[in-house]
Amino acid sequence: MVIEIVENVYWVGVVDWALRHFHGYELSTPRGSTYNSYLIRDEKTVLVDTVWGPFADDFVANVRDVVDPATIDIVVANHAEADHSGGLPAIMRHCPDATVIVSKRGAESIPGHYHQDWNFKVVGTGDKVNIGKHELIFVEAPMLHWPDSMFTYLTGKNLLMPNDAFGQHYATARRFNDEVDQGELYEEALRYYANILTPFSDFVIKKIDEVLALGLPVDIIAPSHGVIWRDEPLQIVEKYKEWAAQEGEEQAVILYDTMWQGTRHMAEAVGAGLVAEDVPYKIFYAPVADRNLVLTEIFRAKALVVGSPTVNRGYISTLGTYMEDLRGLGFKNKIGAAFGSYGWSGEAVKMLEEHLERCKIKVAAPGVRAKWQPTADDLAACAELGRAVARAVKGA
Repeated sequence: MVIEIVENVYWVGVVDWALRHFHGYELSTPRGSTYNSYLIRDEKTVLVDTVWGPFADDFVANVRDVVDPATIDIVVANHAEADHSGGLPAIMRHCPDATVIVSKRGAESIPGHYHQDWNFKVVGTGDKVNIGKHELIFVEAPMLHWPDSMFTYLTGKNLLMPNDAFGQHYATARRFNDEVDQGELYEEALRYYANILTPFSDFVIKKIDEVLALGLPVDIIAPSHGVIWRDEPLQIVEKYKEWAAQEGEEQAVILYDTMWQGTRHMAEAVGAGLVAEDVPYKIFYAPVADRNLVLTEIFRAKALVVGSPTVNRGYISTLGTYMEDLRGLGFKNKIGAAFGSYGWSGEAVKMLEEHLERCKIKVAAPGVRAKWQPTADDLAACAELGRAVARAVKGA
């Protein structure tokens, strides 16, 4: 269903209620997503971004509900990733002479995806395109979250279309932030930031400052996923500034796997030590946990305590993906610790500590190892590890 978000500006995107994984299987999307595209009617007709390819027919039908697709003069491709540009071939078949506006890096990525010789126009930060009563102003946003990313601003409507920034994977019946459950909205906005944008936090702060320095009034922020921010739209900008600082909350995450329950008992003892020092925690069993939820909770917390039995002279394989995520996402201002049981060689705890240090997560206290099943003394040592981590959290 097409929605007019302000006069002569229409949402012509698609809601994907069924989506449960994104970026292949890298990102869980328990609440689905939307692929947002915006159609502007002025003296020239402008389309900003498209949708994922499997929804191209629905998308073209939505455009047709507003205008004949053949009358589109300009298509803005803010970012080449297929969830935004996948509908380009379908729409360009209707308006082959339309100008396709891309960033400097988009001049490489869009042709690289579609191998089409469309009528490209390359723009940079501050460039303007007159479309009649209004202008489009462009802001390059490299690494938010691809090198080709850019924002598009529509004058007169005070409308910022920032592509992947400020979005959420969140399928809803309504299109605006004041029409949906606020708890769900911010859960998905935080999950989106933590799992996708965290590595680029320094760029986030710089880009927000750059956009604000342009002095452009912003009444609506219309991202390419999720709801449109019309009620106090800068609230999400302030949240991004907060999240980009990565200060963390005084809480901890315990992440573990176990073979014969010994490491589970140790995890629970660590938790008892944390709560004894008034630091709340959440425990996640790695094999069955939603990995992206775990990463979001790690992002929120100041401390991560990881537990594994020793298997094949290392830590258990289910933790490997999490450890690689820690490296790739580059969380800041975290402290950590490790624990685990073993039967023979016992390398896992040391290897976990070394990996935490490589990820710039400072080890707050020496790890605890328990041979075979943990004894009462081993569990007491785990509780003390939890207390030591809690004290470090409060002192961090």
